[in-house]
Formats: sequence, structure tokens, C-alpha cells
Amino acid sequence: MVHKIENQYKEILNQYMQRQSEQNLYVGQNFSRQLISENISPEEVISVHKAAMQEIYKDLPDVVWHSFDFLIEMMINYGLALQERQSLLQRQEEIRVEMDLAANVQETLLKTKLPALKGLDIGLLSIPARKMNGDYIYFISDEDGHAGIAVADVIGKGLPAALCMSMVKFGMDSLNNSPASPREVLGVINRVVEKSIDDSMFVSMFYGRYDARSASLTYGSAGHEPALLYRAKTKEFVELYAKGLLLGVSPAATYEEHTVQLEDNDMVIMMTDGVTEGRTDEGFIERDVIFEMIEKKKDEPAQAIVQYVYDELERMQNAELRDDFTLVIYKKV
Repeated sequence: MVHKIENQYKEILNQYMQRQSEQNLYVGQNFSRQLISENISPEEVISVHKAAMQEIYKDLPDVVWHSFDFLIEMMINYGLALQERQSLLQRQEEIRVEMDLAANVQETLLKTKLPALKGLDIGLLSIPARKMNGDYIYFISDEDGHAGIAVADVIGKGLPAALCMSMVKFGMDSLNNSPASPREVLGVINRVVEKSIDDSMFVSMFYGRYDARSASLTYGSAGHEPALLYRAKTKEFVELYAKGLLLGVSPAATYEEHTVQLEDNDMVIMMTDGVTEGRTDEGFIERDVIFEMIEKKKDEPAQAIVQYVYDELERMQNAELRDDFTLVIYKKV
């Protein structure tokens, strides 16, 4: 087979050297496909070329033949590097396909039903910085006019964070239709996380339970970014602090809970640190900037406010999110 290829190549090369026509080049291009199908390596092609040249031009100086030897050695390493690169690209494509599938599974698995309560307007947006989302939103509602919400953030990203979130959802599912208070919800999820995930991973969570009858929100936190209460009358923002360890740190952890009363057009803004720790080339985006965005759109529906904040922060960061972005607004209307 090798001898046949050498003869074919010598004939094609000889024809080209004599005529140098487009037709000869076309024949050479077609022959290259045969070389690929025969799995002929780059260095072997050069060896075939050198052998053909030696037969056609026997009187070429030695320096020419030495140059071919140099090129053959180069192509040996080039071929190995090219093969390794192609293998790596193939593996990267396989990983990309797997991550796309995992992201779709995560999106389906972590779906939650938005509560529909009279007098409460809800807006939400959760955008992953990568394929997989390390943030999570979960709603719990009942027929007595309650709208519970959990906003969670895994300390970490990618597939491990996504798998961790599945355990959080498992725990939240067990509480659905339950009248559990924030203190009780955080305690249950803490025990689930502590038993189910690696010791190096932790989860922060804010849990709030809105009562439509009294227009009040009872809330607790497991080391999570404080929620904000916007008072429409005074145009002030108040941070809703509640002490509590990150989920998964200790099975004996206990959690505070507090209650605030909402008046017309008041808002509770719940988020992850992907909202508050945005950065530009000049440094971190100040919280006052976010306050101004919300204040500017305070008369809009909750979803419009959420979308506006995201669009503005994305613009300020040149459309490059450095962390998962999750923002939820409860607005009393």
C-alpha cells in the first residue's frame, strides 16, 4: 500500500512540476483526501515527498535533503500535538453536551410554583453565571393566604453546587403545604444539608413567610445576604437581619425569626450576593446604586423592577456576570 501511494504521489508531483496548472493542484487536493483515509501521518507525507523528489531531481544539493529531514522531525511532534489537541477538543465538546443536559435536568428538577395571592405582586429572576445555577428559589404556599419563599446560595459553583441544590429542594418538598415557621424551615433544611453533602460545602438561605391576611412577613436567615425592606412612605431601605449559621455547619444550629408589617407599595427585596457584589473595572458596585435603581422603578410592577435592576447591573459589568444572579421582590399592592 505504501509503495502504491509513493508511486501515485510521485506521478502527481511530477505532473505539477511540469505544468503547474490549476488542474494539477486539484488532483493533488483530491489525493490528500486519500492520504487522510489511509491514516497517513504528516511526517509520512513529507517522507513520501522527499522520496519522490529524490527520484525526479537526483542532483539537488544535500542541504535540500537535510531540510526535509528537519521538517520530518518537526512534523512528528506536530502530529502528536495536533492529535492531543483534537482529542482535547472532542472531550471538551462531550463535556459541553453533558453540561447542557445537566443544566436542562436541573432547570426541570428545581422548578417551583409561583404563589398567587391577592395583594401581593411577585417578581423574580435567577441567572446562572455558568451553565449550572448555584442559586435557588423555592415557594411554599397554602390555602390560608401564606406565601413562603426560600432564597438559597451554595458556596461554590458548577455541578457540585447544582447537586447540592437538589438536596435543598428535597428538603423543601417535604415542607410543602406545611405551616412551618422560618425557624422550623431553616432547622429542617440544615439537618438535611448537614447529613447529605460534603463537609466542604455550605449553603446560605433566607426564608420568609408572608401572611396576606395581616400583610406581615416573618423571616429568618442562615448566614444569607440580608433582605431589604423598602418603605414606600418614607422612601427608606431597611436591612432585615436575622442571626443564624450557614446550613450544614452544625446539626444543632438554631435560627432567629422576626416579623415586619408591610403597608401599601412596601417591598421586600431578597437576593444573593451575585446582586450585591457586582464589580466594574473601578471596583465593587455600591449598595446605594442598587437602592437608586429600585427607587427609580418603585411604581412599576415587581417583575419590571427586577428586570431593570438586572439589565442595569449587566450593563455596568459589560454583560459579564461574575456570580449567579438571583433577585426576588415581594410588593404589597
